[in-house]
Amino acid sequence: MKYYSLASGSKGNCFVVQTNQSTVVIDCGSTKKHLINSFSTIDINYTQVDALLITHGHSDHVSQVKMFANIPIFSPIPINNGQGYQQVVPFMSFHINDLTITPIPLSHDSEVTVGYILEDAHEKLVYITDTGYIKSSLIPMIKDAQFIILESNHDPELLMNSRRPHGIKTRILSDNGHLSNQACAEVLGKIVTLKTKEIVLAHLSEEANTFVLAYQTTFDLLNSLGYLPKLKIAYQFEIVTGGSIS
Repeated sequence: MKYYSLASGSKGNCFVVQTNQSTVVIDCGSTKKHLINSFSTIDINYTQVDALLITHGHSDHVSQVKMFANIPIFSPIPINNGQGYQQVVPFMSFHINDLTITPIPLSHDSEVTVGYILEDAHEKLVYITDTGYIKSSLIPMIKDAQFIILESNHDPELLMNSRRPHGIKTRILSDNGHLSNQACAEVLGKIVTLKTKEIVLAHLSEEANTFVLAYQTTFDLLNSLGYLPKLKIAYQFEIVTGGSIS
C-alpha cells in the first residue's frame, strides 16, 4: 500500500491511497491548479482513479469535486456534481477492487463527518482529520494499522494567543472542532503498536501550530512508550509520500 498527501490544512485537503489493484482519492480541496500539478507529479491520472471518498462537506475538502465528475464518489453527505454519489454510512464497509473501506464517525461542526479505514490483504491505513475527539469505542477498530494519518491541528496556547475571533477559538477547542497536538499524541499512544510503520500528522494550523511542536509532542509520547515508527508531517502545498507497493 502506498499513499500520497497532496494537500493538508485549512486551505485544502487531498490524499491518495494506491494498492496493486486500486487508486482512491480522499477529499478534493485546495486549488485546481495545485491538484492537477500534484497528480501529474505523482504520475496518477485523476480522471481514471477508482473512487473519490469524501469525509465531510466543508469547502477545504470538496472544493474541486467537479474534477472527478466521472469518478464513483462515496460520501456521507449529498454531493451536487451532476453524476450522483453513493452514500456512506458509519461502520458499513464497502469494497473497491482489493480494498475494504470502513467509514467511521467523527465529531466535527459539519452535518456528518467520517474518517476511513482502508485495508487490503496485507496492510491497513487509518485516515482521520477534522474531529474534536475520538470515541473510545473506535480505538479497537483503528488500532494496529501499518499507516496512520491523524489530525494534529493546533497548540491550545498558540491558538488562544492568535488573532482569530474568540468564537472561532472556542469552536476549534470544542468537541466539534479539531484535535490538538496533545490530543493527537494521546490517541496515537492508544493505537500505535509494533505493526505501525508510519504516522503522518495532518491538518496542521498555519496560525496556531508549528511543525516542531506537533512533531515533538507526538515523538515524546511515543518515545516514552517505546514505539518509534517513522513520523512525518503533512504540508499544505507539498507532497508527502509513504508506504510501498509490492
